[in-house]
Amino acid sequence: MDTSKLFSLEGRTALVTGGSKNIGKWIAAGFVAQGAKVYISSRKADACFATAKELGPNCIALPQDVSTVAGCRALAAAYAEREPALDILVNNAGVAWGEPFEVFPEKGWDKVMDLNLKSPFFLLQALHGQLKAAGSAGRPAKVINIASIDGMRLNPWDTYSYHASKSALIYLTKRLAARLVRDHINVTAIAPGAFASDMNRAARDHGDAVAKAIPAGRIGAEEDMAAAAIYLASRAGDYVIGDTITVDGGLVHAHVGVSIDA
Repeated sequence: MDTSKLFSLEGRTALVTGGSKNIGKWIAAGFVAQGAKVYISSRKADACFATAKELGPNCIALPQDVSTVAGCRALAAAYAEREPALDILVNNAGVAWGEPFEVFPEKGWDKVMDLNLKSPFFLLQALHGQLKAAGSAGRPAKVINIASIDGMRLNPWDTYSYHASKSALIYLTKRLAARLVRDHINVTAIAPGAFASDMNRAARDHGDAVAKAIPAGRIGAEEDMAAAAIYLASRAGDYVIGDTITVDGGLVHAHVGVSIDA
C-alpha cells in the first residue's frame, strides 16, 4: 500500500466560498499547500484579492456575493470562463443572526437561511457540469459543505435561524450525496466547533474560557480545520459519502452530561 500521495491535491482545482478569512481561508491555505489551484470567493473584493495575494500564485480571487441565486450563477459562470472542470467545491460562506425570540425579525431569518442553506444548493446546481467533468469512478469530484456543531446541539444564544440552517445543511448534504454519487461527485460536510473567527467571537476573544468546556481542553487551530478538509478532498476521503465530520475537540460526541439528582 502506497500512502505517500493519499492526501495530495496535486493537479486539482478548488473553489472555496467565503475564502478570504477564517475557516475558508484556512481551508484554502491547506489546499494550496497540498498542491491544488484554489479559487476563493467572497463578497468583499478587496479582502478576496488580499488573501489571494497572501496565499500565493496558486490562489486566485473571484469576488462574488453568493447570497442570491443570481450571485451563485454569476460565480459559476466566472469560474467556467477560467476552468473547464472543478475538482473540489467548498461551500463555506455563511452568516449568523442573534436576537431574542420575541423580536427575532424576518430579515434575520431570510438572510441566514438564504446564504447558509439555499446558496450551497444553487451554487452546486450551477457548477454541476464542471464537477461532473472532473469526476470519475477512480477519482470523484468533491463537494464539502461547512455546517456547524450548532446543527447538532444547542448553543446558549438566540440564533434560531442559524441553528435551523446548519441542521438542515447536514441533512441536505445526505440528500445531495445520494443524488450526485452517480455522477462521481461525493458530497460531505464538516461541522466545526469552537474556532477563533469573526462569527465565533467567544472563541476568538475568550479562547481560554471557552476551552474549559471542551473535552480536548482547547479551541480549534487553523491546522485542525485544514486537515479535515484536505482529508475529505483528497484520495484519503474517497470512500466517505454523505457524512458530516465533527471537528470540535469532542464537544458533541465526547462530552459527558451533568447528572441531576431527583
